[in-house]
Amino acid sequence: MPVAIVAGALANKPNSGGEALVRLSWVLGLRRLGFDVWLVERLPGAEPAGQRYFGQVLSEFGLGERAALLGAGNEALFGSSEAELAEVAAEADVLFDISGHLGAGAIADATRLRAYVDLDPGFTQAWHADPKIKFSIAGYDRYLTVGQNIGRPGCPVPVAGIEWVATLPPVLLEEWEPAPERMRFTTVATWRSPYGGLEIGGRTMSLKHHQFRRFVELPRLVPDVELELALDIHPGDAADLELLRENGWQVVDPVAAAGTPAAFRDYVRGSAAEFSVAQGVYVEAATGWFSDRTAAYLASGRPALIQETGLVEQLPIGEGLLTFSTPEEAAASVKSIAAAPESHSVAARQIAEEHLDSGRVLGRLLEEIGVGA
Repeated sequence: MPVAIVAGALANKPNSGGEALVRLSWVLGLRRLGFDVWLVERLPGAEPAGQRYFGQVLSEFGLGERAALLGAGNEALFGSSEAELAEVAAEADVLFDISGHLGAGAIADATRLRAYVDLDPGFTQAWHADPKIKFSIAGYDRYLTVGQNIGRPGCPVPVAGIEWVATLPPVLLEEWEPAPERMRFTTVATWRSPYGGLEIGGRTMSLKHHQFRRFVELPRLVPDVELELALDIHPGDAADLELLRENGWQVVDPVAAAGTPAAFRDYVRGSAAEFSVAQGVYVEAATGWFSDRTAAYLASGRPALIQETGLVEQLPIGEGLLTFSTPEEAAASVKSIAAAPESHSVAARQIAEEHLDSGRVLGRLLEEIGVGA
């Protein structure tokens, strides 16, 4: 049986069910393709809350025997030690390091093929290319990104000689069967980017909260439709929170709405559709970024209305999946979905089945990087 290692952050991102499902989609998707899959994470601070969350998620998905959590000194906080994992890695066909979480060390050194999985296109490449920033993604054999246009004409993101393989996020269709919904458009988001500012080609890119402010009046343009944000917003941004509410946005606690994988799944499936803006760099650099969160909505038969990032060729746009660049375009598409929810729902699920199913996405990706199941 072929062996794969997936490295990613669960314990480092407690109470974030959507983030957990991103990593689990790789683990479980590879299992469905016949791999013996190990999940590995480092938790430098050894925070008890993170450790508890790690164990909770593993228990929910029955992954305890093939998962390990390492501390700051590479000691085993859960499961196998680094030395034991290095022995596993020596037999592994591939290591998928999501967002470079694992980094260098005995496990990576022992693996025959190391693949970096980029979930933040634009940020990752610009940081790597900037010698003033202490950040590097050197040392991997292959580089994968959910930015469909990275390295293509029209996308100014610097690639520094790296060949990026574009991939859509894998989704486990059986985890997202449609359920009864309320007529509300939702998303799960963080208001202010933890990454700070970013400059590409001499241009300062806007951040997600800047994009949200551009569309703050949207509820006034679609008064018959409920727009809700499960939003992580700092108390210091109270003025922005008040602005959202004054304009008709419903704002709910993201931990209560989507703190676990099960809660996140129920929140998505209980919505009518997704409405979401994107990080400014995804939009302004036309990266072709496509969200794992949007993949979950589509797999649930929930149409998605997302900000345009340059997805011209990769996915069918217009029914089930719609994009917008202005408040007026967003309002028109909200009304379109609300007027024909059933046809948009069918189209959404069809897009997921044809383009996002983990078997299709990971099967193609493994073939492209030369790993056989």
